[in-house]
Amino acid sequence: MILFLPELALSLMILVFFSVSLATPKQNQLQGMGLFLSALAVAASIYTYGQNGTLFFDAYRIDAFSQLFKIIITFGLFIVIYLGEGLSGIGTTLKPEYYLFLTLSAFGLACMSSAVELITIILCLEIASFALFIIIPFRKHGAYRKPMEAGIKYVLFGAAASGISLYGISYIFGMTHTTYLVDLVTIIPGMILQQPLIMIGLVMLLCGFFYKLALFPMHFWAPDVYEGAANETSSFVATLPKVGAVALLIRLIFLAGVDSAQFTWVLVILAVFSMIFGNLSALVQTDIKRLLAYSSIAHAGYIMVGLVCATELGFVSGIYYIAGYLVMNLACFFVIYNLAPNGENIGFDDFKGLYKRSPLLAFTLAVGAFGMAGIPPTIGFTGKLFLFTAAIKKDMYALVILAVINTGVAVFYYLKMVRAAYSSVPSPMPKIRLKFSTTLLGIFFIVIILYLGTFPQGVIDFAREAVAAAI
Repeated sequence: MILFLPELALSLMILVFFSVSLATPKQNQLQGMGLFLSALAVAASIYTYGQNGTLFFDAYRIDAFSQLFKIIITFGLFIVIYLGEGLSGIGTTLKPEYYLFLTLSAFGLACMSSAVELITIILCLEIASFALFIIIPFRKHGAYRKPMEAGIKYVLFGAAASGISLYGISYIFGMTHTTYLVDLVTIIPGMILQQPLIMIGLVMLLCGFFYKLALFPMHFWAPDVYEGAANETSSFVATLPKVGAVALLIRLIFLAGVDSAQFTWVLVILAVFSMIFGNLSALVQTDIKRLLAYSSIAHAGYIMVGLVCATELGFVSGIYYIAGYLVMNLACFFVIYNLAPNGENIGFDDFKGLYKRSPLLAFTLAVGAFGMAGIPPTIGFTGKLFLFTAAIKKDMYALVILAVINTGVAVFYYLKMVRAAYSSVPSPMPKIRLKFSTTLLGIFFIVIILYLGTFPQGVIDFAREAVAAAI
């Protein structure tokens, strides 16, 4: 029971919102319940951090690695619920169901971080995905077509990614006669040179997680889904599924062994294409959510720079960077949500004069954008430094050079957002009044991005302990 405590806390949250969906509660009651129950899940994840064991016929593993990711996922769920006060972009009658499916997706992601058997991994992935399939069209404002189109595209790309992953599993199972990672890690490295088909199966298996990470070539859904979904939903889709994807990618990449040159080259090529395509496409965007979508594709490439090293430093850097990415991205969505009281999409013109309308929102946007651009002393700069250091230690100099060039390109569109926020407008605009709770959240984003960028050692120590448990 103790080993499964975080999942039980999330299950309780799911049952509560299922029961509440049968009634007509007030919005402040819904958010209050969501905050309390998600905080309970965070506490359960922290409490079980030191636990070790296996469940469900050794298909489910509890260790420092899984529990660290559960802390990040449940904490991210808490922040998303906190950020979406009022659910201005969601239809009134759908708000209880929205919280229900949001929690169900987080439950699938939490289970994914503990799954160490291929069929179990796919089931957890589908639980997380199906819940998002349902809530992406839950948008009250804007044209009817865009939310529906976003939902359909997410379903179609998700189905394709799942099908490819299942086909990859069939290859792997057919050649190894097992689906347990603990067995595969001893079999696959020796088979890659003699049986190239196993590498094809492994890459196909990873496609389902490339889809969650929005890594090239499984990235096409991201811009339309970010733009068409409600701001609250986009903030979830842009962050938590990527955390779960990184957790599984670390476990699965290690299957190929640390000296598999062919497998490494495949991942390097995907990382480079993701960085180049994401950054160049983001340069021409006018809708901020579409810009962040292409930005996320580029960041998937940065994360892969660390993961392709298949070393402890590379994996630790990947964990540190995805934790920072979650906070930086949510900081940007925090500004978007409070700048669009009716849940509409915003562009660069909506940022103009923000430093006078709300100095806190403008500074939060600046810190979040600086972090995403990799400007010191933010967590984004420190994370990129660790990622590039891990790649240099593996003599991947060309990959690091391309990543640094792409970072320079990304600075342009991130600073374009900041410049708009701190530009003057000819006529005065109404000030944005923030509640005390909203102000606290903005201050939290600023402090955590700067503090963890300046003092990263605490997170690095936890990540190193988690990676040691995983490998």
